[in-house]
Amino acid sequence: MKKSFVIAATAFALSATAVTAGDVVRMGTEGAYPPFNFIDDATGKVAGFDIDVGNELCARAELTCEWVTNDWDSIIPNLVSGNYDTIMAGMSITDERDEVIDFTQNYLPPEASSYAAMSADVDLTGAVVAAQTGTIQAAYVAESGATLLEFPTPDDTVAAVKNGEADAAFADKSFLEPFVSEDPDMSFVGEDVGLGGGLGIGVRESDGELKAKLDTAIQSMKDDGSLNALIEQWFPGNSGF
Repeated sequence: MKKSFVIAATAFALSATAVTAGDVVRMGTEGAYPPFNFIDDATGKVAGFDIDVGNELCARAELTCEWVTNDWDSIIPNLVSGNYDTIMAGMSITDERDEVIDFTQNYLPPEASSYAAMSADVDLTGAVVAAQTGTIQAAYVAESGATLLEFPTPDDTVAAVKNGEADAAFADKSFLEPFVSEDPDMSFVGEDVGLGGGLGIGVRESDGELKAKLDTAIQSMKDDGSLNALIEQWFPGNSGF
């Protein structure tokens, strides 16, 4: 049975029954998973694909959006408890998550997940594989027969491979690509894996009107090609929708 949560009203909280033009929406993101979301060294602010898409969606929905960073392992509980109003953090739509929160339609098709290792001949079936806690990649590794080694941040998974603690890291290929390209000793191994239903914006189950506004804005970006333009900008070679 799904639990019900009473959300305290704050200056930033949305009404569960009405969303009007100019309302402030607090957008929760991790800020540690480039190119989806990260902290820009030059500005100290969040940047990335999620942020570019989210800002455009807010403009189209006539909402005022404020970005809030939150550690990944508590990002869903803090949405449910009212610390922010959405999750836009490279989060894949899954049945398990959909039991706790709702999702908009996807704003990025399912991406490939890949293994990166320091040796091209790693036997993945018996390997120790590092993945970020609470991700679809961690769940996949746990069921694959490999030994799962979980870490709180995606950077920690790569560090574990480099220091020999793990045989491979498993994450979105677009996240791992810069590490592989910059380190001649690191390479992709095994086959790419398709997981999840693409990236969606997480909202509380009580916020159906907000979900509907964001869905409409996402569809408008799909229809006019602007979403595909951002996908190509951040993920060169990805044909989008």
